[in-house]
Formats: sequence, C-alpha cells, structure tokens
Amino acid sequence: MTQPDPQAGDAPVCPRHPDRVAYVRCQRCNRPTCPECQVPSAVGIHCVDCARKSSSGRPGLRTALGGTAVAAARVTKVLVGACVLVYAGQMVYPALTGWFDFVPALAAGQPWRFLSTALLHGSLVHLAMNMWALWVLGNTLEPLLGRWRFTALTVLSALGGSTAIYWLADPMTPAWITGTVGASGAIFGLFAAVFVIQHRFGRDTSTIVGLLVINLVISVLGANISWQGHLGGFLTGLAVAAIYAWAPRNRQTAVGVWGTVGVAVLLVALAAARMFLL
Repeated sequence: MTQPDPQAGDAPVCPRHPDRVAYVRCQRCNRPTCPECQVPSAVGIHCVDCARKSSSGRPGLRTALGGTAVAAARVTKVLVGACVLVYAGQMVYPALTGWFDFVPALAAGQPWRFLSTALLHGSLVHLAMNMWALWVLGNTLEPLLGRWRFTALTVLSALGGSTAIYWLADPMTPAWITGTVGASGAIFGLFAAVFVIQHRFGRDTSTIVGLLVINLVISVLGANISWQGHLGGFLTGLAVAAIYAWAPRNRQTAVGVWGTVGVAVLLVALAAARMFLL
C-alpha cells in the first residue's frame, strides 16, 4: 500500500511539523494537527497554538463554528450567579415567584414571563441540579461557540421551552393556571447543541444520546416536571445549533446572525399565534 508523501503535497501536513501527515483538524482554526500538537477538548481536538491563544485570552481567534474564542466561560458564570441570586430573592420574598414564573393564563398580558421563569427555581435541589448542568454544558459550549452565539442559544432555548408550554397547555385544565419555573428548557437546548456539534464533527454521540434519553424519560414519568418545556427547549436548541454548525465557512457570521434572528422571530410568532387563537 502506497503511503502519502508529505513532500509531494498529496496529504495534509501539520503546520508545526511539515514532515508529518495529519488528517485530524483543529476544531477552532481547521488546520491539520499531528498527534504531538493535538490538545483534547470536550467536543473535539484543538491544535496547541489555538489552545495556548485561548488560554491566554488573546482576541480575534476564530473557532470552527465562527465564534470568537474565549478564555473563560463568563456568560455561563453570569447566568449561574443570576439564578443563585434570584433564588435567594425567592427565599427572602416568596411573592417574587408569582411575579415572574410562567403561567399560560397570564402570558399574553405579561410576556416577560416567557424568559424570567428561567431564572426561578422551585427548591434548592432543583437549583443545584440545573446549575451543575449549566456549568458543565456552558464551559463546554461557550468557548466553542463564542459569547454571543452561546447567549443566543441559551436565551432562545429558554424561550422555546416557554412557548411549547404555552401551546401544549390546555385552557380547560389546571395546567393553564399553574406556574412553571426553572432553567431546564435552556439546559435541554444546550444538551441538544452538544449533540449537534459532536455529530457535525464526527465525534461519538452515544454518551450525550444516553443522557438525553434518560432525562426525557424522567421528564415524562416524573412528577411536577414540565416535559413540554424540556421538549421545546430541546427542539429550539437543535435548530439554533444546526444553523451554527452547518453555516458555510465563509459566511458563518451572517448565517449565524440571520439564523438567530429567524428563530427568535419564529418563536415570537408562535407565541403571538397562540394568543390570537385563544
């Protein structure tokens, strides 16, 4: 069997070691990288140069999905901190929950509830579980997507979860006047994004699929769990992540921006349509 010759230019070679064939590409800069220069990450391989630039916080480095590489998951930290502070407020002043949770019967007149509900939680255990998931997923996705894409993905997934609750709640049942709280819709959107990105770059998705199946089963069979919100967040996360993952490389920013706007407009239109039909 004939081996590719790096000198003949018929195989990709590592920029740092031109004498070595490298079929693995960095998921941030897309350059070939040999085993010596590979730095494993949660969603794939980075080259040693990108890993160093990211860790030093140097601006301008682009990820494989078109985002600006970041050294720290600051948005994730802000979201976790906000949820913890809001929960502390709920403990001090319980009426806060009633002002900001998502109640389908109140959604038309108080639309802020579509998003504010994601900052509320029903118990310390509920908060701890969601914040652990947000921390793990955020530290995986934010450096890869960049801050604005990660923020958009999280916010739209939360909105998608509330929109699904709004559509699937029956006005003739107690669900119509029951409040829902939690960041679970947003978190399911982040789970969906991990799956999409791993699939896009040919990574093993069996672990994330297993976690999703377990969580979806718990959502359906568990008591006092809004499977509708989880489903809506998951489907929204799939759509947004697919836009980012499959955007043409030379148009990633434009496709990302307009795709994000498109999903946002669609969700608002769905909510408005539900209000109109009631």
